[in-house]
Amino acid sequence: MAAPQLPLAMAGTDEVVRVERVRGDANLRQHLAELGFVEGSEVKVVSRAAGDVIVTVKGARLALNRSMASRITVSI
Repeated sequence: MAAPQLPLAMAGTDEVVRVERVRGDANLRQHLAELGFVEGSEVKVVSRAAGDVIVTVKGARLALNRSMASRITVSI
């Protein structure tokens, strides 16, 4: 059975999730890929507030607003 998928904006604090897909135009997908949001990468949610999230990915701590975090589909 496949793992449940949801937008990164809905992942809970302290959850470690795996990137399944990134939606958006080519420039946005490229930008997020350069930050480490590539298919299969692990992301840990450090904190959340109103859909905005702070995550660690590939050893870096990043903040994403709700719009950006909603474009990243993850599995738990």
